[in-house]
Amino acid sequence: MPEILYPALKDLEDAYDRYRDDPDFSEELHAYNRGYGGRPSSLYYARRLTERAGGGKIYLKREDLVHGGAHKFNNVMGQALLAKRMGKERLICETGAGQHGVATSLAGAVLGLKTEVYMGSVDAERQRPNLFRMELMGAEVHEVDTGSKTLKDAINEALRDWSANVNNTHYLVGSVVGPHPYPMIVRDFQRVIGDELKSQMMKKEGRLPDHIVACVGGGSNAMGTFYPFVDYDEVRLTGVEAGGSGKGDAASLTEGTEGVLHGAKSLLLQDEGGQITETDSIAAGLDYPGVGPEHALYRETGRVQYTTASDQEALEGFHLLSETEGIIPALEPSHAIFTGMEIAAEMEPEDILVITLSGRGDKDLETVRETLT
Repeated sequence: MPEILYPALKDLEDAYDRYRDDPDFSEELHAYNRGYGGRPSSLYYARRLTERAGGGKIYLKREDLVHGGAHKFNNVMGQALLAKRMGKERLICETGAGQHGVATSLAGAVLGLKTEVYMGSVDAERQRPNLFRMELMGAEVHEVDTGSKTLKDAINEALRDWSANVNNTHYLVGSVVGPHPYPMIVRDFQRVIGDELKSQMMKKEGRLPDHIVACVGGGSNAMGTFYPFVDYDEVRLTGVEAGGSGKGDAASLTEGTEGVLHGAKSLLLQDEGGQITETDSIAAGLDYPGVGPEHALYRETGRVQYTTASDQEALEGFHLLSETEGIIPALEPSHAIFTGMEIAAEMEPEDILVITLSGRGDKDLETVRETLT
């Protein structure tokens, strides 16, 4: 990381240590989660999806119902409140699929913080509805035309901005990536998904699920789902990366090698010289050449199994959930829908599988429509 950012990262770590267990901070965050965000999100038994799979029972953790349309709200609201406690007046962020940008924009609006969003021009073109939503909430969106013009390049520009404006600005990182303490902070704010899932499953079924599946780009929705279950060896965990055209085009965990990107050592898509290679996925939110370092740890230890789903398989998952349950998923969790169906088909009827539905699909309708023409 740029040396000028070291003090800011230490200040952020100190502030998080100070407020993470502070009762007033926790209550304010809980009040926003409940009254503004719509938490807890529901745990839905997908009966027709279960019948189609012909195996175990399938539940959906409905993060698509949270305010803003995705799990991004959970982390953003926590970080934005933390930034305000630190006296910051301005929020900046990167976004790929646009959901993190939308969530940051709504947090900036409700807390009265100036908000600016960096978005690769390729992603901006395929996610125009989300870009317009950000602008409606008062955010300024900067389209990035350097490099691959996607998420990696948006992060680069956001880091440059933060380096120049570190005194009054908080960089609101959207996933479990980047330098410490970001992977820890984002994980902790996102674990509300898994914590809710655990208690909801005990009420509905009287036990924990046998298997949990979530999509992985940077990895925040998967980490938030998996983390509360890591110590329960009887619960299998599977993360699904973007296979793109079928060659692991955005699959850092299954195709990557060790390297350093954006301040963290993890698994990256890079050439023999260590240069980051371009990614390709139909889902803008999975189009990142790295992954959170804690996911890389779980792959190394074998606690989580990671696999891929191709663009075509994600589209199958998209259409399947839409047609069987009347729920239109984002293309990101559509990868998990496809893989979850394959896993459920091999399970016994009394077994339970949960899929984290990390976002809704209205942002992707034009992308999917183009595949039909």
